[in-house]
Amino acid sequence: MDSTFDIRNFGATPGGAADCSEAIAAAVEAARRSAGGIILVPAGTWLSGPIELGDDMTLLLEKGATLRFIDDPERYDPVETRWEGVSCYAMHPLVFARGAKNVGICGEGVLDGNGASWWEAHRRKKADRQSGPVAAIERRLAALNGATLDQPSGGGGRETQFLRPPLAQFLSCDGVTLRGVTLTNSPFWTLHPVFSTRILIDNIRIQNPSDAPNTDGIDVDSCTDVRIVDTLVDVGDDCIALKSGSGPRGVAENRPTRNISISGCTFLSGHGGVVLGSETAGGIENVDVLNCRFIGTDRGIRMKSRRGRGGIVQNLSCRNLVMERVLAPLTINLYYNCGARAEEAPALFSEAAAPVTALTPKFRNITIANLVATDCRSSAGFVVGLPESPIENMRLENCRISIAAGDLAPVGHAEMYEGIATPQERGLRLRNAACSLDGLIVEGCAGPAWRAEEGCAVFEPARL
Repeated sequence: MDSTFDIRNFGATPGGAADCSEAIAAAVEAARRSAGGIILVPAGTWLSGPIELGDDMTLLLEKGATLRFIDDPERYDPVETRWEGVSCYAMHPLVFARGAKNVGICGEGVLDGNGASWWEAHRRKKADRQSGPVAAIERRLAALNGATLDQPSGGGGRETQFLRPPLAQFLSCDGVTLRGVTLTNSPFWTLHPVFSTRILIDNIRIQNPSDAPNTDGIDVDSCTDVRIVDTLVDVGDDCIALKSGSGPRGVAENRPTRNISISGCTFLSGHGGVVLGSETAGGIENVDVLNCRFIGTDRGIRMKSRRGRGGIVQNLSCRNLVMERVLAPLTINLYYNCGARAEEAPALFSEAAAPVTALTPKFRNITIANLVATDCRSSAGFVVGLPESPIENMRLENCRISIAAGDLAPVGHAEMYEGIATPQERGLRLRNAACSLDGLIVEGCAGPAWRAEEGCAVFEPARL
């Protein structure tokens, strides 16, 4: 039986006013000396700085427990990690494990990232057009990161080096379990397993305000053998995102995300429900999405990359999906523009074919089956590959999509893209793609159900 280390026995005081960091660290150290155990957070509100777990440790949050984190960036010393697809130094995650085996967070309590001041700082820096490090922690990170300063950002603000911490990160771990807990108010991405294997995420709840910037729910980043089941995500960015590094560094690391199962999940607010990319350099493959619901999510199944991000995305199967009031049920976008520099835009978003290199993304073998999407607010879908790298072998089977009768968003809101014209019709847009449409029905659309533009090969099997 695992030993249990109650943080009260190490001096932690409930109420949310006293800093319990030292007491929690002492409990973790006792567990480390005991070759593992349970770090028990009882009912009540507890305040802490960063926490780091080790081998065979479980952070157990009892029902009624809230572990809230101090919102002072100077408390989160730089650590080597990956931040928006680039290996670099960033702020210490609120809860962190690195190189650990059999580690997790369980229980019926709440991890509260206390993110409001982090979001406000990010918004302020963006409004002020801050283009370099200013605060002490930013200057420390800039000095450590050196050459990575010129790496593009996915939108999180790498140029300022205000590299906000995720709520929970598992780096290079083997055997990770999250069960039952609620994660909320994350400063940045919420749950971020990276370079890790054998991960189970079971019946957790992730909630961030819909306008909280870059607060993805779960970012599976260069990981293998991952199961996400019966989980609810309601956030200010993508709900579940599968990633594998960005640009030349990500290609050189060659760390794919593979063997991913997502089932029985519900997605509410978020820019996308199940998302692949836009960091695709190491490749993403063998992904199954089954029996999921998308309620008011911007996009349902979303895939995104662009020239310069690289990687092969392949073998994706999405079945038995229900969507209500999404912008678009399916988007595949290789003209994704978020975080691109203005000077790069002419090459990144040209309609002319570019030379194929190791940094050319490739998407293939994608099946969407038994999808029912009602009251779509922008379009029936957006599927746009590159002229030099068309989407290959995409299949839509038994998909029924209806466009909302009112309260519509512009067609261009279906995706975030640049360099190609926006059509007027709300049907499924196809460009630089080879696909089979077997039993596709689009209702409430004034124009055609689907529109094939340049570089398309569309096959509609005959039905008896």
